[in-house]
Amino acid sequence: MIILLDIDGVMLPLKSWKQPDFLEDGFMKFDEKAISTLNEILKKTGAKIVLTSSHKSRYSNEEWITIFRNRNIDAIIETLPNNVNNLSRKDEIINYLSSNKEDYLIIDDDSQLNSLPPNIKEKLILTSPLIGLTKSLL
Repeated sequence: MIILLDIDGVMLPLKSWKQPDFLEDGFMKFDEKAISTLNEILKKTGAKIVLTSSHKSRYSNEEWITIFRNRNIDAIIETLPNNVNNLSRKDEIINYLSSNKEDYLIIDDDSQLNSLPPNIKEKLILTSPLIGLTKSLL
């Protein structure tokens, strides 16, 4: 199983009135509730994470693994391919899923994902960007 995971608005609630905190690795600190919820999903599913975030190309997979471990999330991390065609997140996900037949879950705050095809959308957890990932969404 894979989790197609966004970061901003999911692991890091967006609060325009407050600068995010950064850890020593130079990346933003994740929300504790989001960490706990994601760890619960990972424990139940054994899934690997495929980052869909706009941050995805900033670091290698190994660096992402370290970033997540520094935030107490132990998982295999991969990223969607670089978005050289400037596709929407929705189209990036559809393209990825068309060539990947693993079971999946999408966790994102992008409201455009509401227009995913119904068979894909049924596996979407849409977060509120101000709140992020919480157990109430499971």
